[in-house]
Amino acid sequence: MEKRVLDRRLDLLAAEGVVFRTQVNAGIDVTAGELGRSFDAVLLAGGAGQPRDLTVPGRELEGVHFAMDFLTQQNRRCQGDDVPDTAAISAAAKHVVIIGGGDTGADCLGTVHRQGAASVIQLELLPTPPERRAADNPWPLWPHIFRTTSAHEEGGERQYAVATARFSGDAAGHVRTLHGHRVHRIVTDRGTTFETAPDSAFEMRADLVLLAMGFAGAQKCRLLEELKVELTERGTVWRDEHWMTSVPGVFAAGDMQRGQSLIVWAIDDGRRAAAALDGYLARSARPVAAAAR
Repeated sequence: MEKRVLDRRLDLLAAEGVVFRTQVNAGIDVTAGELGRSFDAVLLAGGAGQPRDLTVPGRELEGVHFAMDFLTQQNRRCQGDDVPDTAAISAAAKHVVIIGGGDTGADCLGTVHRQGAASVIQLELLPTPPERRAADNPWPLWPHIFRTTSAHEEGGERQYAVATARFSGDAAGHVRTLHGHRVHRIVTDRGTTFETAPDSAFEMRADLVLLAMGFAGAQKCRLLEELKVELTERGTVWRDEHWMTSVPGVFAAGDMQRGQSLIVWAIDDGRRAAAALDGYLARSARPVAAAAR
C-alpha cells in the first residue's frame, strides 16, 4: 500500500485522539504487567512476523538473510533513514538467489532489480503451477495458477521443484554458492513429501541469498511469554469468537491471529476486533487484570 495512504489514515486517527507511541518494544520497554495496570484492555496486532528458516549447512554464512530484514531495511532507506554500511544489505552488482516463490519473494525480486543486481534467480520447492485451474482446485477456492507479477516482467529467472541442500562460501565466511537438487512432489492421504530426483544435483552462484519461504505465525517475543496467551498449532495467537485471547481483556486481530495474509483482511479484522473490544469495555467497569501482573 502506498505510504501516502497510510500517512493520511494515521493523521486522521491522531486527529480523533489516538495516541501513537513509536520506538517502543512491547514486553521490553513496557511490560505486560504495566499494560495491564495502565489500560482496561489490550489488542495484540503485531502481525505474523516469525520467518520460516532454512536449516541447511552454510545457513550461518554472511550474505544469507531473511527477506523481511532486507525489505524493511530498504523501506527505511527509501524514507531517508541512515543505514550504516556495516549493516547494509545490498544486491548491487551481486548474483542474487531468492528462495520462495510467493508475494514476499516477488517483493524481493523487484527490490533487487532496483538495487542493480548482476543476476537474480527465484527458487520454489513446489512444481510449476498450471496455467488454468487444476481439477482439485475448483471455484470458489483461491486459484493456484501460474502468475507473473510486474516484478517478474522486469527480469530474473524462476525455477520450480528445486530444494536447497547447502551453501558454501569463501575464506572470509561470505556465501558464494548454493548447492541444490531437483525434487518430485509426492501427495498421499498422509500429506505431501518431496523426493530428490536422481542425478539432479546442481550448483549456482549466490553472493546474496534471501529467504522468502513464508512465516510460522506470531513472532516469539517477551510480551507473548509474559501474557501467557495460548497459541495455535500454526503458531498464531488463539482467540475466541469475540476476538479475545485465552487471557481475559487481551484481544488479537490481523495476521497475529490469522497468519500471514492481505492488508484487506487486516483492516476487516481490526474493525471487527474493535467492535468486540468496545462491547467488552461497555460490559466491564473494572480494569483488566493482566496475566503477568
